[in-house]
Amino acid sequence: MPATVEPTEQAGRIGSGPAPGKTSRRPLEPVERVSEVWFGLVMVLTFTCTLSVQSAGREEVRAMLLAALGCNVAWGISDAFLYLLGCYVEHGRGISALRALRTAGDPGAAHQVIVAALPPLLASSLSPMELEAMRVKLSQLPVPARPKITKTDWLGALGVFLLVFLSTFPVAVPFMVVGDARVALRISNGIALVMMFLTGYALGRHADFRPLRAGLWMVLFGGLLVVITIMLGG
Repeated sequence: MPATVEPTEQAGRIGSGPAPGKTSRRPLEPVERVSEVWFGLVMVLTFTCTLSVQSAGREEVRAMLLAALGCNVAWGISDAFLYLLGCYVEHGRGISALRALRTAGDPGAAHQVIVAALPPLLASSLSPMELEAMRVKLSQLPVPARPKITKTDWLGALGVFLLVFLSTFPVAVPFMVVGDARVALRISNGIALVMMFLTGYALGRHADFRPLRAGLWMVLFGGLLVVITIMLGG
């Protein structure tokens, strides 16, 4: 049974902020959280799997860990900046849509503005009465002079950085506590594959698509990535 669409909720999505009486969306959605952890794992694996376990000493392991950490810090900062940029653009598009709705010559034209701003599946399910209710709600919202980064956006950017940065540590810990680099590498790869399975499982649950199968696909893809990296010199 399809979920009921609340016009007030959709008004908040088209505008640059949450609608009156409604809370804003979470700083990071499940797909975004899974993606950031996945990218962090991929980045650290490019370092751990290229470590020459045959001749690696403490200095080589230390240099590898510092490089992996530094790379994920840089990647996290870059990804957080791009996240904020995307939020700014999204807010700007919302303001443009709100202005277009205000200047529409008739309700029908305003309805088209709303439809264009919504996902196609959602827009196709709305009746003319629902679109009109949304138009009325949106017409009552103030139009911001320009887009701005909100507290929720900053929290989302911080979450992006922390997810990429912290995903380094579970994969790197074996090299800190296990003296044999070969054994540490195998444990590290195992941890990475488990984390990939958990990200796939979480994504499958969110998408209502067989979580176990989604987790296994993540493991297979991650394993293939590790094998390719090792074949290229790891």
